[in-house]
Amino acid sequence: MVAAAGFLAVVLIAAAYVLAPARPVQGAASRTSIGIDTFASSAPIDAGLDAAIDAIIGANSQYQVGVALMATDGGDVHQYGVEEPFEAASTAKILTAAAYYHLVEEGSASLDDRLGAFASEFQIQAMVQDSNNESWSLLMDAVGLSELSEYAASIDVTYDPEVNTLSTAEMAHILAELFEGRLLDQEHTEQLLSYMQDTNYENLIPAAVPDGVTVFHKYGLLDDELHDAAILSMSSGSYVLVVFTKGADLSDIPERTVVIQEITKAVTAALS
Repeated sequence: MVAAAGFLAVVLIAAAYVLAPARPVQGAASRTSIGIDTFASSAPIDAGLDAAIDAIIGANSQYQVGVALMATDGGDVHQYGVEEPFEAASTAKILTAAAYYHLVEEGSASLDDRLGAFASEFQIQAMVQDSNNESWSLLMDAVGLSELSEYAASIDVTYDPEVNTLSTAEMAHILAELFEGRLLDQEHTEQLLSYMQDTNYENLIPAAVPDGVTVFHKYGLLDDELHDAAILSMSSGSYVLVVFTKGADLSDIPERTVVIQEITKAVTAALS
């Protein structure tokens, strides 16, 4: 196994976040059934919301907090707090999934290819929905580390899988491109988004959204990093919200969970 295996061996989550067994792969849901409305015109992100997010970050200055917010249908990325790259932890699994699907669409791989004990389709679901690190390692090996970097560069993202850092703006860009169908064909877009629902850890952004908001997300937890990166589909439009945090250690996970939830509530209250 290439260098990815050595890197991913240290990507462990705390006991409180022990991975569930991978779910059986289900058929890809339709866009309607998973709540996507690509025709909604998104409401503007105004100065009042900017100030509310800045205030939450300022009130929690004991942590490093970076936030990116953007409408998926275009416009600028609004960044708050730390703009430099963070250790991306498991949020980067979305990039690996997209890179593998890209190989499938090029004809150089198949979702039926066997990776480890299961087909690659199963491994993608396990990697995204259950955050399975063994699946991540297998898929990274199948893509190739240099090829993964090249794929990221092709979508205007700077990414070295052996370092595994992304800025909140880069993560927001990946999710917006995915949601709007600019990364993958419709079938693979729908399948990947379906895996980003009902994951094995829903206590961050999904726990703070009101009824009527559909969430597709990937969380990350590694050492002192706690992140969530989500697409929020609501009546006013669709948005990407990325919140990356860095604290002292795992002991302040509950407090940083509250920070992520407070930011999510401010965003959905302003944009719903």
